[in-house]
Amino acid sequence: MSARPFEIVCEIEPPVRPDLTHARHQIGVLTTVSSTFLIPDNHIGRATVSSIAVAHEVQAMGGRSIACINSRDRNLLGFRRDLLTAAAYGVGEFLFVYGDKPSSGGRTSDLTVSSMIEEARSCTAADPAFAGVPAWRIGVAAALRPLPRWKHAADFIFSQVSYSADAQLRWRDANPADVPVYAGVMVLASAAMARRLAATIPDIEIPGWLADKVASDKMAGVEAACQQIVRLRDSGAFDGVHLIPVNRYREVSARLETLT
Repeated sequence: MSARPFEIVCEIEPPVRPDLTHARHQIGVLTTVSSTFLIPDNHIGRATVSSIAVAHEVQAMGGRSIACINSRDRNLLGFRRDLLTAAAYGVGEFLFVYGDKPSSGGRTSDLTVSSMIEEARSCTAADPAFAGVPAWRIGVAAALRPLPRWKHAADFIFSQVSYSADAQLRWRDANPADVPVYAGVMVLASAAMARRLAATIPDIEIPGWLADKVASDKMAGVEAACQQIVRLRDSGAFDGVHLIPVNRYREVSARLETLT
């Protein structure tokens, strides 16, 4: 059982154009249920505004930010550029991930998540260029499989999105960790989204009843996600959830206000 307060970390949809209006709107709406926001990095292999820049915007609006950085698009020099930018902006929390398959081109592949952690730790510990920069908090993502030992060195863990609280609780019981662990919860917005997820992410199992229900009721996915969050919270097994509301962020915020 976790002794830490249960926390909802909301993922926002990052801008794909040089306009932060929509990002600001998501943050403003979701602050009623969360003060912490994860900003994806070129998610689904599509170019977006820098996660570090948007993380800075979150902080300017009074929220806490976690900037996602993927290893897919970077070599070491590019990664160090991002760390310098984060230090200049005062961004201090990251989620390091491998990265989704790019929609075009290939991977840079010079970095792994493990090597990114080592580089980031060494920068604040010994690099004169980062003198005075506090040690960053660094998180990693984990599939619902045995947790590799090296991931225990992270400051927090985001477990894979699942539509089964039972599967998440079984994984958590089998994979003890001393750092905060957040369960992945994603709103299923439509039947088309269900088909797309099933085709691109084979590890995600979507219950047939839920896929059928969202085809006729646009709130069904919101309700299922909110009830899953409540069950995970009440279990005491997780420190919080990493919530992906997709384009249902208004509905999710309103429903969670009545449940939490």
